[in-house]
Amino acid sequence: MAERKFINPEGMVRPGSYTPVVATRGGRTLYVAGQVAQNEQGELVGAGDLAAQAEQVYKNLGIALQSAGATFNDLVKITVYVVAMKPEHRDLMGKVRARHVSQDNPPASTLVGVQALAKPEYLVEVEAIAVTD
Repeated sequence: MAERKFINPEGMVRPGSYTPVVATRGGRTLYVAGQVAQNEQGELVGAGDLAAQAEQVYKNLGIALQSAGATFNDLVKITVYVVAMKPEHRDLMGKVRARHVSQDNPPASTLVGVQALAKPEYLVEVEAIAVTD
């Protein structure tokens, strides 16, 4: 049985939208490769639109998790890469993420601004780690 402990250490600000430390024991660990805004046919979804691409990315992440018998509730860590990130992108990405990840026990999370991703049309990529039974 997978055990997940979401820790908000004393002496640190409690962020609310993510958990600073997640400890796990047992279960299966899933490493999900970075997901980008492609549909099932490999076509770009949301050209030039960060919000639309983010929605597709999280849709793909959900499909990837489901294929291994997991859900968004099993996430323990996500890393989000945003091309040419601006301060307003943080709120946008947070709103999209909040529609998918647990609000009670959000995963540890890192948001990184990058110059580019694998293809110039990609604006966002999300990789994840999940622990499930």
